[in-house]
Order: sequence, then C-alpha cells, then structure tokens
Amino acid sequence: MLIYGLVIITAIIVDQLVKWWTVANIPMYETFGHNPILSLTYIQNRGGAWSIFDGHMWVLVLITIVALVVFPTILYKNRHESKWLTIGLSLIIGGALGNFIDRIRLGYVVDMFQTEFIHFPIFNVADVALNIGVICMFVYILFIEGKKN
Repeated sequence: MLIYGLVIITAIIVDQLVKWWTVANIPMYETFGHNPILSLTYIQNRGGAWSIFDGHMWVLVLITIVALVVFPTILYKNRHESKWLTIGLSLIIGGALGNFIDRIRLGYVVDMFQTEFIHFPIFNVADVALNIGVICMFVYILFIEGKKN
C-alpha cells in the first residue's frame, strides 16, 4: 500500500506546487511561454471539467467527498490486483484531492495548461492525474479484468 500512498501524495504535491508557482508568477488571464504545443495561462475555474456546475460548488464538493470514500475503499479491497487498476485508482484519488484542496481553500480551482495545437479547456496537474488514472482503469477493464485463469 506504500506505493499507492506515494502516488497519491506525489500527485497532490506536484499539483499544488505548480498551482502555487502559477499564481505567484503569472497574472490572471495572462499567457506565459507561447509555443505551438503548450503554454501556461492562469485562470480560476469555479466549476468542474469544462466549467460544468459553474457556480454550484456544493455539487462538486459532494461528488468529491463521495469519490474520496468510494475510490480508497476500492483501492484497499483490490490492493493485490493489477497495477493498472491500483495505480489508476491512486492517480484518481490524488487528482481529486488536488482539486478538492483548491475548492475548499480558495473556492475555485487554479488551472494553467493551455494546449495551442487544439482548442481544449485549460487544465492543471490534478486533471492530468485524473485522466491518466481513468485511462489506466480502462486498460484494466478492457484488457485485464476477467482474463485471468
């Protein structure tokens, strides 16, 4: 279980450090490091992914609380399962906690990564952890679960 705790804590620390650096060094709505792939633009997201539930923070807090009860329980019960599942769950927990800290502490989530090659919502490290975690879980569900003898 130590490795899963380290994955969770690492996701939270990297997320919070990048958010701290962004707030300290980039003025709101300003863009830093223009290039054809990825730049940094500091925004405050008061909703969820793609700003859904904007202005309804209580919904996002409730969803996160439920997720932070369910996912650690699933992780603990399946701690001896495939690394795809357990690391995926750990990244989801770490990402959820990273954004939850912002929502509780600030009332919004700090976002900063802006893709330049495709129009996509601005996101943060916690969002990356969540998405990689979901991909890991899909790999587990599609290719590993139920295929063991």
